[in-house]
Amino acid sequence: MDYNFMFFFNSMLLGVGLAMDAFSVSLANGLNEPKMRKLKMCCIATTFAFFQALMPLIGWVCVHTVVQQFESFEKFIPYIALALLSYIGISMLIDGIKNKDEEKKDIKLTPLALLVQGIATSIDALSVGFTISDYELPMALVCALIIALVTFFICMGGIMLGRTFGTKLSSKASLLGGAILLFIGIEIFVTGVF
Repeated sequence: MDYNFMFFFNSMLLGVGLAMDAFSVSLANGLNEPKMRKLKMCCIATTFAFFQALMPLIGWVCVHTVVQQFESFEKFIPYIALALLSYIGISMLIDGIKNKDEEKKDIKLTPLALLVQGIATSIDALSVGFTISDYELPMALVCALIIALVTFFICMGGIMLGRTFGTKLSSKASLLGGAILLFIGIEIFVTGVF
């Protein structure tokens, strides 16, 4: 394969497709923390970008080394994503319900929760390793870098959009954010299993 227009275009399309779950979770994070600082926004977007780039590369390595083991693991991906996102989403819903009558306070996103979100939203990207399996390693790395850049900018947009609406929605933001995470987990599960 060559580094031509179609390679870059397809890599960008992969990035957009893979970033949709991360965008939704970024939106939920922005809703949940409307006063989020720019540094934290960049950390969140970078985390999602990192995992969205890493997972296809892990899939690429699996295709080139241990494809049989990866195929047996692939059927568990929807279950893992559902469990991780449900845990975070239910926690946000519970916090939103507990704080419903109290004055709204921002529920901060912890580094561990961000790590779980990054893995959960990108774990289905492992299968993209099959899509890029005919690439040589340098091309796979460039493709992953493009996916990371696209994801970063899409997630920043999601966070900013969430912050804007989080300020307007105030006490309902945590409930909405939790519901979004649950919906994404169910969507990944349903599309992965059926």
